Amino acid sequence: MSIEVNHITKLYGAQKALNDVSFSVGEKEIVGFLGPNGAGKSTMMKIITCYIPPTNGTVKVCGFDTAEESIAVRRQIGYLPEHNPLYLDMYVKEFLAFAAGLYNVKNTVQRVKDMIALTGLEREQNKKIGALSKGYRQRVGLAQAMIHDPKVLIMDEPTTGLDPNQLQEIRNLIKQLGNEKTVMLSTHIMQEVEALCNRVIIINKGEIVANADTRDLQANNKRQMITVEFDKPTSASLLRKIAHVTDAHNKRDNIWQLSISTQDDVRKTIFDFAVQNQLSVLTLTRDEQKLEDIFKQLTAESQS
Repeated sequence: MSIEVNHITKLYGAQKALNDVSFSVGEKEIVGFLGPNGAGKSTMMKIITCYIPPTNGTVKVCGFDTAEESIAVRRQIGYLPEHNPLYLDMYVKEFLAFAAGLYNVKNTVQRVKDMIALTGLEREQNKKIGALSKGYRQRVGLAQAMIHDPKVLIMDEPTTGLDPNQLQEIRNLIKQLGNEKTVMLSTHIMQEVEALCNRVIIINKGEIVANADTRDLQANNKRQMITVEFDKPTSASLLRKIAHVTDAHNKRDNIWQLSISTQDDVRKTIFDFAVQNQLSVLTLTRDEQKLEDIFKQLTAESQS
């Protein structure tokens, strides 16, 4: 395994940021590490990258213990934190050469050139970092994280500030890197996770609430979403009385989206409800359950 997290707990005074967290990430796997703000994502990433120690538990990266072999761990990891720290008065090429020097990278000139090409920084390479847009600064951060050719990449919100074209380019780059390296990324963009990740780990209030293959998580979800259109108005409170309906959201006019707490066929139940309440069902469709819906369900359940 590239990353092995065993029973990690992290306390900040009386506050428990992580509570007995365990998971592993295999070689050449792209894993989405998800959770609401304050869930413990950044804390976990800082522990894996040796920025902070855990209160209890152990972490190994490529077989090296973060507590006992932190220098060896850092050699294996490329890290792009959420708030990308850069020297704004340095030029792009100068900064990447400086970063390469910290890792004793051989043939620095060629490696810097390769990273500039890989991250699409050719036109910006002779500018000061402070003169770059937020999107290009993010690219510099990515180039810095990969300058020493690490086996593991840890990325916290890697596509922050990118325009749609840049976003697709960086997603393609991350997918390409996943063929050679282990990638663990945190993001709030669920479409990004669906497009990139083999597996998702969802954390909430410092605890793991899901750890599964992306497709399996969607296929095994015990809920469904139904969109139904009636011929006359009704109310959310009345719709919630239907068996297995946990929530009802009015999309527009007489069209409602129902959250159903079972994968069983509920069409007859909804038709019976309509008859009992002198309504006619004009359309009824089952919506594809998206990762965003599952994320909301799991984190809402944990909070409640």
